[in-house]
Amino acid sequence: MLRGAAAAARRCGLGLGAAPDAGRGRRGAAVLGRGAAAAVGASGGARQRHRGLQQPEPEQGAARAGHGRNCHLVQLRADGVRPRTPWARLMNISPLTLARIYEEDFKQDMAALKVLPPTVYMRVTDNIPQIISFIKTIISSGQAYATSRGNVYFDVKSWGKRYGVLTAINPDTQDEAESVDSDKRHGKDFALWKAAKPQELSWNSPWGKGRPGWHIECSTISSAVFGKQLDIHTGGIDLAFPHHENEIAQCEVYHQCEQWGNYFLHSGHLHVKGSQEKMSKSLKNYITIKDFLKKCSSDQFRMFCLRGRYSSAVEFSEESMEDAKNHLQAISSFIRDANAYIKGQLMCEPVREDILWERLASTKVTVKAAFADDFDTSRAVAAIMDLIHHGNRQLKAVTKDAGSPRSSVVYGSIISYIEGFFNALGMSFGEAQVAVGGDKSAVLSSVIEELVRFRMKVRHYALALPETADAVPGESAAGAEEQQQKEKRKQLMRERKPLLEACDSLRGDLAAFGIHIKDRAAVSTWEIVEGGQTEKQTEKKS
Repeated sequence: MLRGAAAAARRCGLGLGAAPDAGRGRRGAAVLGRGAAAAVGASGGARQRHRGLQQPEPEQGAARAGHGRNCHLVQLRADGVRPRTPWARLMNISPLTLARIYEEDFKQDMAALKVLPPTVYMRVTDNIPQIISFIKTIISSGQAYATSRGNVYFDVKSWGKRYGVLTAINPDTQDEAESVDSDKRHGKDFALWKAAKPQELSWNSPWGKGRPGWHIECSTISSAVFGKQLDIHTGGIDLAFPHHENEIAQCEVYHQCEQWGNYFLHSGHLHVKGSQEKMSKSLKNYITIKDFLKKCSSDQFRMFCLRGRYSSAVEFSEESMEDAKNHLQAISSFIRDANAYIKGQLMCEPVREDILWERLASTKVTVKAAFADDFDTSRAVAAIMDLIHHGNRQLKAVTKDAGSPRSSVVYGSIISYIEGFFNALGMSFGEAQVAVGGDKSAVLSSVIEELVRFRMKVRHYALALPETADAVPGESAAGAEEQQQKEKRKQLMRERKPLLEACDSLRGDLAAFGIHIKDRAAVSTWEIVEGGQTEKQTEKKS
């Protein structure tokens, strides 16, 4: 891509399948340096324990859901390089050990949210020699300088107008205010290597003992893995400047290239309802992932994020999470009913297959176009929900089978498409969704299955009453026999009524724990809905 197009791409943050033309904001076909596989670098990682909620970057799942592309994702671990010595001393462990604890805690949180692990984990402490070599190359190119204090800075003014292509920062504007004790030449210069402070983790270097600067870590490691070109770089909007801007400058000096990163996808912040401030640990207005998952599911959080634009700030509230939950329940309910129809457990009026095939084809086109438009997941989900709406309209239950053939193929195709779409985004739907995690999920599922099956047998026995024979006019003996059958039927109904009441009571008790049973003509189905019996579900009469 040309530099003009590159600048537009960097500012717009476009999705795969949509890239800018030379003018800012106009869309064209995305350009990937590795064909169908995208090289992706992600800023952020295990820098703190008890990580708070944040919007996920869209690159992996969304790329596959919208365009079937593979993403090779590298994630950096700033493991112990940033000062953690005071905390480590309090815990009587080394900074590196503390960093490993944070790292494992981070991995557990990501797994609980069903976030796919990156292709490669890279730790800063494993790459110190490579970082030092990277810095030496920038110095030899004339864009960095070492000071007598053992610090190394990138000389922003020496890079001229090439600095600021992402955020339009002008290196020639008045310098930022610097402390009198600073050894920088210019206020905008940033550290590549920092001289060691007392009791701080440090390494030997040509400039004395010290540690890497923030930005050089990502530049070095992404270059070691991907070389001189990165297709996509992700991170929070607050990383656009200075972090990503400085990464661009470092890498383009090191590789002597016109363009290092093609696309930068910046996710918006989560805001607490009624506040303009983002969720952050420093403001003490955040909720940890572990605390969140005690009340809501990972699928709820994903749906909450999918309902907005990844690049925009979104408002987190109980209402927004309830909205996400309602969407999940609507999808699950449709899949459950459609499967029941396919299996002959739900009798319906004849289905207009032509309408459903047309809707399915139209949805696929809309979803693909939405993902091509800067990962517009909100529009994609809206299209899926519209497809579900039309699918539900055709499932009009009747009490007696008219004998018309079932339209199993079209509903099977719709279910397959919907499940495939959400599976690519890390979400799953089925007739028996188990919300709890860990190794006990399969056991719980089996226990519930057996319980529901036993209840179904009891219920079928209680409902299996003998049919009364039709009366034959003029035959008194037949009339007497008919009356006896009616009396016998009433007697059986009275005797078996406690069984049906017990079945209803069990269904109500289980609903209080979030286990919802739906009785149909032939079978009973079930699902686990997180949060217990938050609302009474209306059941279809079989």
